[in-house]
Amino acid sequence: MTTFTPTTSEEVLSTVAWAVAEGSPLEILGHGSKRGIGRPLQTEHTLDLSKLTGVTLYEPAELVLSAKAGTPLAEIEKLLAENGQQLAFEPMDYGPLLGGEPGKGTIGGVLGANLSGPRRLKAGAARDHILGINVVSGRGEPFKSGGRVVKNVTGYDMSKLMANSWGTLAVFTDVTFKVLPAAETEVTLALRGLLDDAAASAMALALGSSAEVSSAAHLPERVATRVAGGALGSEAATLLRVEGFGPSVAYRIAALKTLLGKAGPLEEIAGEASQLMWRDVRDIKPFADGSEKPVWRVSMAPFHAHQMVLTLRMQAAVSAFYDWQGGLVWLRMEEGDPEAALLRGLLRKHGGGHATLVRAAPAHRAAVPVFEPQPPPLAALSARLKAEFDPKAIFNPGRMAPGAGSATLGVATEGSAP
Repeated sequence: MTTFTPTTSEEVLSTVAWAVAEGSPLEILGHGSKRGIGRPLQTEHTLDLSKLTGVTLYEPAELVLSAKAGTPLAEIEKLLAENGQQLAFEPMDYGPLLGGEPGKGTIGGVLGANLSGPRRLKAGAARDHILGINVVSGRGEPFKSGGRVVKNVTGYDMSKLMANSWGTLAVFTDVTFKVLPAAETEVTLALRGLLDDAAASAMALALGSSAEVSSAAHLPERVATRVAGGALGSEAATLLRVEGFGPSVAYRIAALKTLLGKAGPLEEIAGEASQLMWRDVRDIKPFADGSEKPVWRVSMAPFHAHQMVLTLRMQAAVSAFYDWQGGLVWLRMEEGDPEAALLRGLLRKHGGGHATLVRAAPAHRAAVPVFEPQPPPLAALSARLKAEFDPKAIFNPGRMAPGAGSATLGVATEGSAP
């Protein structure tokens, strides 16, 4: 097995051109923080982008940042924080959940997996903040899309097309993202002791108000204790985050207290304590236990989520918590994994959605459809895209679906949640 570690875009191009000429598939890798997601690969060669690093452009006044694809996300977030800015979609870190170290994800992987965090309700995901990309296709050809400004008219938006493709369409060499100012003040209002159905109603009420809640999550009983070092205790916690200028945040928190005063006991969590709590929610800390217990990521209509989980619990031992107002459900199977068909069947009965197996033993990932199967028309469109960008199936063959030529449109696997 050969591992190629290019340090320049030209070296990436020459490596891919060689692989195309030889018909030899490549595993596309950054630091491997998401390597355990998807079907196991069987490739003789690896294209390791961990040496393709460096911020190539950062203009705080213009709210734009460009970097080589292998640049660690932690390095970029540190640079932005020093300038009072952030990636507003707060990309999650899969590393701890999959048994790795935190902070090992790369900026290219952020777009390849279309990452986001609890603020997705307000800010969207990576695809909503990408401005431009430079890539090498599976034909061994370089191309670029977009640019370094928010408004551009360069034709089809290939940048968004590549989001959530998991390295199956092209290799990123450079990416450019829009950045935004970080919030001056952050306060989380926690409602305590609510059952899942009551929490769903409270979150819907809060999100429908004028309080401009940027994140809403529910941690059921015993799950809450695994967040923020146990500071929340074991009682269920329904979390509502409000961000912005100090006086505005204070006013909106007061409005939420009035609105939700009868829902249950309330408490405020501010500053670093709030940030730590949401970081743990973002990175699935409650289930980052070092085990291989299967973990599923479910995207569905928020108000149906608790009903689906209740039905599932009647047939399987499962722990769950909710992000995105319930539009994102994290499930850990406590006693083996039920049939994927069972979970996906329940989704269809409860309004529809998408389920992705994000953690499991390799043998299990090889045996089940890891990503949500697509309906035939969308699967045919995905196949045509794969044939255009990577006709010889050089990149990450079989990662998203069985067959060397598989690829999946990101919009289908990501679901319809906000």
